[in-house]
Amino acid sequence: MTDPQIAVMMLGIFIMTIFLGFPICFTLMAMGVAFGYYAYYDPERMQTIFDNRIFDLFVNQTYSVMANDVLTAIPLFLFMGYIVERANIVDRLFNTLYLTARNLPGAMAVAALATCAMFATATGIIGAVVTLMGMLAFPAMLKAKYDTSFASGVICAGGCLGILIPPSIMLIVYAAASNVSIVKLYAGALIPGFLLAGLYMVYVIGRAWLNPSLAPKATDEEVGTYSGLQVAWMLLTSFFPLAILILSVLGAILFGLATPSEAASIGALGGLVLAVAYRSLTWERLRQSVYLTVRTSAMVCWLFVGSWTFSSVFSYLGGEHLVSEFVIGLQLSPIMFLILAQLIIFLLGWPLEWSEIIIIFVPIFLPLLPHFGVDPLFFGILVALNLQTSFLTPPMAMAAYYLKGVAPPQVTLVQIFKGVMPFLSMIVLSMVLLYLFPALALGLPEFFYG
Repeated sequence: MTDPQIAVMMLGIFIMTIFLGFPICFTLMAMGVAFGYYAYYDPERMQTIFDNRIFDLFVNQTYSVMANDVLTAIPLFLFMGYIVERANIVDRLFNTLYLTARNLPGAMAVAALATCAMFATATGIIGAVVTLMGMLAFPAMLKAKYDTSFASGVICAGGCLGILIPPSIMLIVYAAASNVSIVKLYAGALIPGFLLAGLYMVYVIGRAWLNPSLAPKATDEEVGTYSGLQVAWMLLTSFFPLAILILSVLGAILFGLATPSEAASIGALGGLVLAVAYRSLTWERLRQSVYLTVRTSAMVCWLFVGSWTFSSVFSYLGGEHLVSEFVIGLQLSPIMFLILAQLIIFLLGWPLEWSEIIIIFVPIFLPLLPHFGVDPLFFGILVALNLQTSFLTPPMAMAAYYLKGVAPPQVTLVQIFKGVMPFLSMIVLSMVLLYLFPALALGLPEFFYG
């Protein structure tokens, strides 16, 4: 077998081990070292079994990942999210937004989507948003006699917005993998992120208006009577503190006042201040937040170590060149290449989570972007939109399983899947709009940074 054929076999074995359920980061490292031992084998240099350059490569990749300035923002943003999650802000926020939107069709669903968008922006942790909103807003909607599938779709789709809306952890990982400026990625993701959230709300209001039985309007007795001053005070004490924290972090990044890591530090400190202000900061909650931050950060960093070792060996053996030659040989137009790439990422979203897709498979497409004249920033925003589907598409829709884990026993996975499907069409529509109007993603970066 030739070296490129061995590289393809290496990729095939890796995909097979994923389906068998092996831990991905350790599988990547093991296969990178094993195939790298063959790739870098030099009988003239070998004095002992460890005299192979793959071990030097592995150590260097580990050091490079741990010293990467872009990745230092991840634990800080994660810590901010976990602290905010435990600060008892979300329940106040949901109730306040519901009272504010109570005259709209499907008011509770609209409030749930708005809460999900804000909470997802503050955390970027999909499981945390879906689980918490599944315990808070989902029972409230069922109690208000909302259709089970309709309510399920709202929670699952809204909880996934943190993949796209800054400060997204996914965009930080993509920036590290592609060498695209994280500041420009954040600017490019703002309009598509809020466009998708807006499409969700338009769909919810439209469905509730056309079919009121899906989301019955609450009576004044059920909601309670509140004056405008009372609602304004509730907004002032629940909505604005979190909004100011998020805008401060994003504004510091987008206007060049701070690097992403420095802004993340501000966000982490702001999360602690909010937790103290709401009298919800305890030693146990702080300990849990630190533990979850360290665990998630370690997972991302070791995925990078394994991925970069694996991809270095894959490229050294000629696998990357073979894939490039194959795709270029198809003589695709730029739009057909984008559709093919997004279709592959969509299918990968069934068995894999976004982190594995971004770190392992997206780098295969990145060397092809210059040939097709595709901006890596634009490609990254498309991928971020597409990866919403990895949490929502049956049978491996993790958002649905998160919700099922906290939903009442009578709620079935089939009902949750049924409710998610219309929101998938909103994602496809947003991707089509982005294809047709690239300025939605590229306009703000060009305006701010040229």
